[in-house]
Amino acid sequence: MTAILRFESRKLFRGALTLTGLLVMLSAFFLVVFPAIQDEAALLEEVYPAYLLTLLGVEELHTLEGFVGGYLFPFIWILLAGIYFAYVSAGMISRDVRTRRMDLTLSNPVSRESVVLQKVAALWVPLVGLNAGLVAVLLVGGVLLEESIDLVPLAMVHLLGIPYLLVCAGLGIVFSVAVDRVETAQATALVLVFVLWLVDGLSQMNPDFEWVGDLTPSRYYDPSAILVHEEYALLDAVILLVAFLVLVGLAVGIFVRRDI
Repeated sequence: MTAILRFESRKLFRGALTLTGLLVMLSAFFLVVFPAIQDEAALLEEVYPAYLLTLLGVEELHTLEGFVGGYLFPFIWILLAGIYFAYVSAGMISRDVRTRRMDLTLSNPVSRESVVLQKVAALWVPLVGLNAGLVAVLLVGGVLLEESIDLVPLAMVHLLGIPYLLVCAGLGIVFSVAVDRVETAQATALVLVFVLWLVDGLSQMNPDFEWVGDLTPSRYYDPSAILVHEEYALLDAVILLVAFLVLVGLAVGIFVRRDI
């Protein structure tokens, strides 16, 4: 039975289209200011020590790959897209429970496990839309700026970013099945993703607390390493995928035992 998957996919289409459009426009704005950043890249590298720029993920700003990996992806993909996936998934179950739609859904021959899994699977819509939109704007932007960008690292930075977004969605779906109020579930998921992103960045500033960042999902996704050094941390992607599966399994377990 895939009726829930099809229904949820249609529901997410408009929101995914809006998100993609907004992030594409924001990405285009970043690319517009790239020439100015490119001119100041040498000055930045002189002012700030090399180790600090490396910790911040800012490397080779005079190249399009370095600019995209150090500025665009940390903000567009890791922060904004991560918050979106957590926010949307946090409302998937809680909203249906709140509006009593879940009672109607479960009156059909469908298990609670299937409900959760099909709703999570519907996230393919924003995943595809976001990836396609950002790839397109980066390729077009590279042509307009007369800057080359290697297609292989570009493809890999999007591919390896999917597990990160899935973990954000996994956090949201856990709150969706555990919290009654839709607003509370979404706000908690949103804030948690932001706090984890902030903790990861701050922990890299202090070597004594760098281990704290290992508990955050963004630590296992480094756009600069992929785009600048062509380092594809496949093990980190596997860790994120495992974390996503654990979160989904936890959400299924809670929802199956929950009295709605």
